Amino acid sequence: MSTADHEAIHAQLLIVEDETDHAEVMAEALRRLGHVCTIVDGVTSAEEELRLGSFDVIVTDLSMEKPDSGLEVLRYAREHQSDSEVIMVTAHGDVGTAKAALQGGAYDFIEKPLDLEVFRNLVNRAVETVRLRHHNVRLQGKVDSAFGFEGIIGDSAPMRKVIQTIKQVGPSMIPVLITGESGTGKELIARAIHNQSQRVEKRYVAFNCAGQSESLLEDQLFGHVKGAFTGAEKDREGVFEYADHGTLFLDEIGDMPLPMQSKLLRVLETGEVIRLGTNTDHHVDVRFVSATNRDLKHQIEKEEFREDLYFRINGAEIHLPPLRERREDIPLLVNHAAGRFASEQGKPQPDFTEAAMLRLVAYNWPGNIRQLFNVIQRMVVMATTPHIDVAEVPDDVRMTDEDEHLHMGALAGIGLDRLEKEAMRQTLAMTGGNREQTAELLGIGERTLYRKLKEYGLK
Repeated sequence: MSTADHEAIHAQLLIVEDETDHAEVMAEALRRLGHVCTIVDGVTSAEEELRLGSFDVIVTDLSMEKPDSGLEVLRYAREHQSDSEVIMVTAHGDVGTAKAALQGGAYDFIEKPLDLEVFRNLVNRAVETVRLRHHNVRLQGKVDSAFGFEGIIGDSAPMRKVIQTIKQVGPSMIPVLITGESGTGKELIARAIHNQSQRVEKRYVAFNCAGQSESLLEDQLFGHVKGAFTGAEKDREGVFEYADHGTLFLDEIGDMPLPMQSKLLRVLETGEVIRLGTNTDHHVDVRFVSATNRDLKHQIEKEEFREDLYFRINGAEIHLPPLRERREDIPLLVNHAAGRFASEQGKPQPDFTEAAMLRLVAYNWPGNIRQLFNVIQRMVVMATTPHIDVAEVPDDVRMTDEDEHLHMGALAGIGLDRLEKEAMRQTLAMTGGNREQTAELLGIGERTLYRKLKEYGLK
């Protein structure tokens, strides 16, 4: 990045150098960028500053009172300023020791005599690393708070509505229909409903209706008795009986064949299950939750879904919005997934640069959360550095030419002020209301942003 790119980053720097003139030259070069520099002349003074102060980057000469004085500063910095980065300044003959310092946690080293432009760029990279780490910690805090309700990640208005509905319907026996595109997390919502119910200590049973023939589906749902068909060597209960006194979740209920829909309706209305091969009823008591990615009203019009069954299963509907309609949740999901997959790989959680995160936020995610998590897993596995930049985002996570054409077409005829307002609104949402970061992402000054927010009535 150029010097101008860093002028808005005002970092706290500690310079440890026993040569006064050299220390002042370094400090002056960094102060020109807006950084605040504190100079000390040795290990003892550095330890006091590190114990009492707070610094983003520590620049220390390797050889001062002793040939490895800088290593003492490094050890103390790691103990008292674990979020900071340490840069070693070394003479040519000390390069071996400086490389050892990298293994001890130093960010990098630079040899004397200093090239001030290289030095400034190195410090700025270290500052950016610290800033990204702090941003990730703040974001992880938002993840933790958003992750506090039944594992559901999302702080957007649509997801707050979903969570509120779960809390309202959970304790009741009302049947719930969960709708939404594939990959939006419908089973997570179903399990949350069970966990909020009075049946939380009982079984939660999930069954997917998609791709099942009528005969197999009937056997899976209602069970059979010995001899009901070839290969039925013993009695077997279906998922309704298995979920007795608990919660039964039928996913992709819109894919159920019509003849099975009438049988399901009878069970839901009477609470009686008849196994294949017998006429004996078995009473069941289940909390019924279902889900579909289909438009059931449209299926009813086409006579592909029973209207009476629809009314029976839709006591309350919870609609999960696609990821493209809650983009402000994407950074939360990205960082949660990155942390999870990094832990599985035994790696530290990577940071995502703003350019990479913006690319992920801008993508439409036709596969929704499932696709997002698969992409993040791939990126974490393939990452070779602790920072993921836009170059590491897979090529397929981009707008297609058709998407871009539709996107531009949607913008046609819209006034610039409306576009500007919408850009500010979405960026504020994405950054959790952080004005400094919003201004940076939009490429405008904070004062300009503040004035525009007042002008557009945005908070």
